[in-house]
Amino acid sequence: MPVSEAMSTSLVMAASSSVAAVLPRLRHGIDWRIALAVGAAGIPAAFVGTAVNSMLPQRIILLAFGLLMIAAAIQMLRPRPDTRGHAERHRLWIVRAVGVGLGVGFLTGLLGVGGGFVIVPALVLLLAMPITAAIGTSLIITAANSISGVIAHAGAGVVHWGLTLAFAVPAVLASLVAARFATRISGKTLQIAFAVVVLVVAVITIVRTLLAW
Repeated sequence: MPVSEAMSTSLVMAASSSVAAVLPRLRHGIDWRIALAVGAAGIPAAFVGTAVNSMLPQRIILLAFGLLMIAAAIQMLRPRPDTRGHAERHRLWIVRAVGVGLGVGFLTGLLGVGGGFVIVPALVLLLAMPITAAIGTSLIITAANSISGVIAHAGAGVVHWGLTLAFAVPAVLASLVAARFATRISGKTLQIAFAVVVLVVAVITIVRTLLAW
């Protein structure tokens, strides 16, 4: 698929699967203050990222996506002290949250990545959130960023609805099932597994892009 079409299609998939995955977590596992602050800042930034996207070659965008994911995965795999919870969050958390929102929103528009590949590492590394809380909170942010990203990309890319449904329907079902098991897995295991998946996707993306150059 052309990159512009793939971006629009993937954002629709991200929005639908994140809404499904967040339903079992509505009562717990979500930091609503962080979700609202990051999500609100990310919506306008997504339109700016889309404008920049239209000026860059598709291969450059894919390589940037891959390199960003490798950096995030490496940081997630590095040993870090355990977070002590939200009570000890920095007093200026709102400033950091808005900064994260602007960055994530911009990347959503620029790279078409509205999902947790960007948001979860940002919440864990920049806002010191536990991985379990970061996953739940990222789903709210993903839905908001993806919807704004779809609107921003509306004039640049066409959503492939057949492919979207083929991915979205099983993704929604899998999200509902996986959310039930997430609470049974330790935070450290989740973080390592997440980082490994991100790293694999990044390497595949870079290799395929370079081979097609």
